[in-house]
Formats: sequence, C-alpha cells, structure tokens
Amino acid sequence: MAEEIVTPATDSSDDSGFFQEDNGSYSSMRLMCFVALLAAIMFGGITLWIASHDQHDGGNGLIITFGFLVAAFAPKAIQKFAEQKIPSILNK
Repeated sequence: MAEEIVTPATDSSDDSGFFQEDNGSYSSMRLMCFVALLAAIMFGGITLWIASHDQHDGGNGLIITFGFLVAAFAPKAIQKFAEQKIPSILNK
C-alpha cells in the first residue's frame, strides 16, 4: 500500500513575497514606496556629493530628498489608516 504524505497547511503569509499582499496579489503601492525610497537615497547621495565638492549648500536637493522620503512612507501609512474597520455606533 502506498502511504499518503500529508503536509501541514501553511499560512498564506509564508508564501507571499516582499511586494505581495497576504492574499498573494502583487502590491503596486509597495513597489511605488520602494522606488521612492531608492530615489530618496539616490538624491540624498547626489546632494551630499555636490555639497562636498562645491560651495553650494544643496538646499534644493534636500527638498527633493525630503519629498521622496514622504512619498516613500506616507502612502502606505495612509492606506493602512483608510482601510481600518471602524465599528459603527448603531451596531452595538
């Protein structure tokens, strides 16, 4: 007789990747945040390099870097806040 191999059920979060939601679908929000973070790191490095080689203080680069940092972290935080289930007063 052949034995049946039973594997334990795995949680769906174990199978999802870095850019995937818990249900396995790909998240464009996570991809956009990651790209914005890479852009902030790149512009920050360029700003530091220009500031160290010139007498320019790099103020515009600082504003661009800060904008990309906000673009990297704010949308996901706002999305989590917007998707929260708020208990209704009438359902008590």
